[in-house]
Amino acid sequence: MPPPDDEAITRAALSKLIPTGAVPAPVDANPAATRAYQQLKSQVHQQVLRRLDIEALDRLPPDRLREELRLLVEQLLHEQSIALNASERRALVTEIQNEMLGLGPIEPLLQDPSVSDILVNTFQQVYVERMGKLELTNIAFADNAHLMKIIDKIVSRVGRRVDESSPMADARLDDGSRVNVIIPPLAIDGPILSIRRFSATPLQMSNLLGFKSLSEEMALFLAAAAEAKVNIVISGGTGSGKTTLLNILSGYVPTNERIVTIEDAAELQLQQPHVVRLETRPANIEGRGEINQRALVRNALRMRPDRIVLGETRGPEALDMLQAMNTGHEGSMTTIHANTPRDALARLESMVAMAGVDLPARAARSQIASAIGVIVQVNRLTDGTRRLTSVTEIAGMEGDVITMQELFVFKQTGVAANGVVQGHFTATGVRSKLWDKLVSKGIHLPERLFEPVKHNV
Repeated sequence: MPPPDDEAITRAALSKLIPTGAVPAPVDANPAATRAYQQLKSQVHQQVLRRLDIEALDRLPPDRLREELRLLVEQLLHEQSIALNASERRALVTEIQNEMLGLGPIEPLLQDPSVSDILVNTFQQVYVERMGKLELTNIAFADNAHLMKIIDKIVSRVGRRVDESSPMADARLDDGSRVNVIIPPLAIDGPILSIRRFSATPLQMSNLLGFKSLSEEMALFLAAAAEAKVNIVISGGTGSGKTTLLNILSGYVPTNERIVTIEDAAELQLQQPHVVRLETRPANIEGRGEINQRALVRNALRMRPDRIVLGETRGPEALDMLQAMNTGHEGSMTTIHANTPRDALARLESMVAMAGVDLPARAARSQIASAIGVIVQVNRLTDGTRRLTSVTEIAGMEGDVITMQELFVFKQTGVAANGVVQGHFTATGVRSKLWDKLVSKGIHLPERLFEPVKHNV
């Protein structure tokens, strides 16, 4: 097939500039019927609450409780002679069970393993992400008050609150999924609920290899670095997979080490037997009682940790984390929002300045250079895939500049007609300065590891 001429390429490029119009949200064919169904569900729900002995039900196992709810709802429908067919009855029973035992309309999405994000934009619009692509669902709440009830149920489980005086909150679900809530007056149109799902079964390095998120050489080197107590920073944008990679790398920490994790909202799923989990606390309604990450990092140093895992470095705790890495807590790990390894270093330097210590720029850079061993860059590409695009080690200081050398890289070569990103992983041919440290720890990697061999994806 001959390559397209310049005119064809120009036409194709211009066509992308022509707006095609916004895709309208799906509209229910019968809004009146939807309102009637919501009213019926609310009515039955209230009757169920009046008839239940809540304290007695708390002692029942979940399966038995669901069955009791099913029997009660069917009894109420029979008593009131409500005309519903079999499928409508089953749907009503399930929705009321979800209202009372789960998170209402979004409960089915939480049970769907293909859903990685649930994005609720007010009561009438729910998006999900599947395989890196956003999809608009036909799920909706009855109104914003209904959505607020579900939000209150989520945040109250972890001892947090959200109201007009505190209209933002971070929380987590029982399975470790990350939750963010923002409500009016900050959210103009109504409550916004964002849920970042985590797999019930934590991913392993073999899963990333299967997804072609990294090469075998990258996997071998990172596993060895984590085991050998190299300080690792994982850099990337929102939704790029930083926390997932942090979980996976922590799996290579020996089981005889004591790990202290520090997070804003606990979501790490470490599998080692000796893990102490710490979580920040927001201020109360009077503006008192806040415990931030910096205070927890300082406290962790008194807890005899072998390693400290900081879920995300985002403020003045960066200085305390660097000092911990430089004073015997090797093998510590953290994540940071940045687009490149060099940007990650610049952000760290900025956050050190936020600590309020009059530290010269050169001294701050020296702290960073001596503390961090490896920066791993993860990116979410245009086709929704997440890949490790760079593994870079810190080589030291030259004058006032931190020197770095890239060991592995993903090079994008194009985009296929179906939108899939094309490219290859390769080593750069630079031998790691950590080689001797790995050998001294009894970790032996193949000599070919740093040879620049292309692995197409």
